[in-house]
Amino acid sequence: MTSFEETIIEAGQPGKQYFRDLWRYRELFLFLAWRDLLVRYKQTMVGVAWSLIRPALTMFILTIVFGHFGNMPSGGVPYPLVVLCGLLPWQFFSTVLSDGGNSLVSNSGLVSKVYFPRLIIPAGGLITGLVDFFISLSLLASVMIWYGWKPADNIFFLPLFVLFAMIVSFGAAAWASSLTVKYRDFRIIVPFAIQLGLYISPVGFVSSIVPQRYQLLYALNPMSGVIDGFRWSILGSQHPILLQNMIVSFAVAIFILFSGIRYFRRAERTFADVI
Repeated sequence: MTSFEETIIEAGQPGKQYFRDLWRYRELFLFLAWRDLLVRYKQTMVGVAWSLIRPALTMFILTIVFGHFGNMPSGGVPYPLVVLCGLLPWQFFSTVLSDGGNSLVSNSGLVSKVYFPRLIIPAGGLITGLVDFFISLSLLASVMIWYGWKPADNIFFLPLFVLFAMIVSFGAAAWASSLTVKYRDFRIIVPFAIQLGLYISPVGFVSSIVPQRYQLLYALNPMSGVIDGFRWSILGSQHPILLQNMIVSFAVAIFILFSGIRYFRRAERTFADVI
């Protein structure tokens, strides 16, 4: 008598089966990520160059506002470099969050008709963000050459802070994507939050201007740790990092990641019904 193994396909499966499915559907993840990249640059006037134009214009504006009019300290580093070292990780975060936040609604036909781990969809924003980030690194390199600034020895720690940024970004995208399915207001809230976060995060200024008594409170913004780490990795001792602040920011990032994935998996069972 032939025996058959029964497989139950269910959204939000518990335990190891869900993560095995994530690995099984890795080709779908790569396909969706590649599709998002093509759509992002298709039928655009400047194409990939937009990944350089956007940070260049933002760097110019923030340098004028914070460096010239605000006269913020730069630690002896050319102010455009200070801004750009904060802007690149922030741009990565905002790209992943904005693309991931709308990803489920944008793929509603796929979500409602075909089974696969839905976490694959917002995860695709990581690829788009990384492509933009690596393209933008060429702008940073050009500005450093222009000012004759050599990378610090700490540059070897930069991949760790890229990973740090990925943790924060994906956790936030998991929260935003699942909440957007249930509450469509989040399609408006997320861009507003990104715009607000640009000014309260140390993108156009350095964290050292925050009074000492508020430093740990400020570190509750995980992107402050990411940005400070980027500056320390690239600019060196002119922008040191506080270990206690970094520990707080990293702990918050891990909390956002695991809580975001947990909420996403719990809400995933109802995506097809409400999307």
